[in-house]
Amino acid sequence: MTGAAITRPELTHRAIAPTVLRLALPAVGMMACHFTFNLIDTMWVGRLVGAAALAAVSTGGFLIWVVLSLGEMMDVGLIAVAARRHGAGLPDHAARAAAGAVVAALAVGALTTVVGLEAIDPLFAVMQVPGEVAGLGRQYLETWLVGAPLVFGFFALEAAFRAAGDTRTPFVILGASVAVNAVLDPLLISGIGPLPTLGVHGAAAASVMVRGLAFVLLLAIAIRRRRLLHFGEPDWAAVPTMLKVGAPMALAGVLFSLIYVWLTRYTARFGTPALAALGIGHKMEGLGFIAITGFALSAGALVGQNLGAGEIARARRAVRMTLRYCLVVTTATALAFLAVPGVLVRPFTSEAAVIADSVRYLRIISIAQIGQSFELILEAAMAGAGYTVWPMLVSTSLTGSRIPLAAWWSRWGVTGIWWALSGTAVARGVAMTLFWRWGGWSQRRVAP
Repeated sequence: MTGAAITRPELTHRAIAPTVLRLALPAVGMMACHFTFNLIDTMWVGRLVGAAALAAVSTGGFLIWVVLSLGEMMDVGLIAVAARRHGAGLPDHAARAAAGAVVAALAVGALTTVVGLEAIDPLFAVMQVPGEVAGLGRQYLETWLVGAPLVFGFFALEAAFRAAGDTRTPFVILGASVAVNAVLDPLLISGIGPLPTLGVHGAAAASVMVRGLAFVLLLAIAIRRRRLLHFGEPDWAAVPTMLKVGAPMALAGVLFSLIYVWLTRYTARFGTPALAALGIGHKMEGLGFIAITGFALSAGALVGQNLGAGEIARARRAVRMTLRYCLVVTTATALAFLAVPGVLVRPFTSEAAVIADSVRYLRIISIAQIGQSFELILEAAMAGAGYTVWPMLVSTSLTGSRIPLAAWWSRWGVTGIWWALSGTAVARGVAMTLFWRWGGWSQRRVAP
């Protein structure tokens, strides 16, 4: 089942509340699928291989986070350009821009693979993790990075669908991919039946194969059934504009990830259980992140199309409505982190020390769920308008403050590091709220 692209009247003229939900709910589902890929790897590796492998996949996930942040560069830029063209009633122009974006995304993904393979050893050296953890992490990352170009290409295709108002089609493709990955992971990790025992290699190989198939399927649908791509006449001139718009947010994501790498260095001082807890806590924090980012994706498309149609006031109302819906979900996850953290972390491990550190992480990070709702939704909304530089600078500065804060507060144990993460997340939410209320985003111009 696939969803027909929502035409211009849907996002720019119809009732806001149902439009937000129709666009946001499949986007939330898509983010759940993206999140679940690494979550499945983490859970199966933790259960079938052991704590060292769990720590390896968790810490190696920070390099993957760097890669995914770079992949979002073309994603964000394409939304800003193509959504405005759809909003202005120019779908052919949007399809030409999308075609250029997909080719550029594949090229950037290939370059990222080469650079990423060279960065693995320095990454683990900076984090100062135990040798066994670093060795297993290298195995996982070497395999995963081979599929980076396909991941980048899928992001660009997904953005082309979102810019047109269709979030259901990529959601269906991703949902099926996750189901296949959940079955394939344990088969390749443990070597069930005639399959070889690949360990952490198997977890990464399953993700690469499944993501590659998802890219091919979505590409076929975009070309043959949706006409969202026009490879016969790509708009190469729009690619620099998309890179310019998307680069600040991508850079912020990269720096955010690298800061986590440095925080891992501090966490490693408290042993492998603390490292595993950082990975588990980060994964569980992603439960709220799924909803936040899903609603944020819809906010970017809504702002882009409504600005393209000259509906600034409607763009503001749509973002307010999106925030209200998202807070219903993130308030619930925050309460769950406070009330039943043990229940949430036990599927990953049975080791008492890991569970104890993970429980403390979730309780401390619970308040950040609210701050991140404001931060990510408003940041994405401003990105949909093409306004990314100043929010990125402020957000990155606040994230960078985690390093000195963690160094200082770690004298009180690993809990001090958890507090550095939570407090800065709340501060970023306050900062993005001030940017949104100031309104400079509404005057931003991007290429027609």
